Amino acid sequence: MLLNEVFNKELINLNLKSTIKESAFVELVDAIADLNPVLNREQMLGIIQDRENKMNSAIISGVAIPHGCYPGINTVIGALGVSRSGIDYQTTDKKPVHVVFMIIMGEGCRETHLRVLNRILALINSEVLEFLQKAADPQEVYNMLARFH
Repeated sequence: MLLNEVFNKELINLNLKSTIKESAFVELVDAIADLNPVLNREQMLGIIQDRENKMNSAIISGVAIPHGCYPGINTVIGALGVSRSGIDYQTTDKKPVHVVFMIIMGEGCRETHLRVLNRILALINSEVLEFLQKAADPQEVYNMLARFH
């Protein structure tokens, strides 16, 4: 599964307005729910918050991958958000998060989820992270995700 199959171009937001992680979660969950009306906003938000309460999803300086299992779906859906000003993510290094990869997966999709996480990690360990922060157009990001294996 390529990253562009998970992160639909309509779910790429290059101008997150939130300055705290809880609000960023709402922005991204709202986008997912708008595109996938069978998914319940409150349930998704609760799933993401519950997982976040167990462990902060900031993985490296400037990047977070909040995620959770949504019962009853058999796919992986992602929303990608970029904050130019940064999000207070309550990290141990106190640095803001600028790129958020939110992932909602079905309970039977753990293997696919792990492949997606591996691809994201490879992506952010390259120069692509700087590209994401400077990108002006969601289509440009979507095209890059389609090429990245």
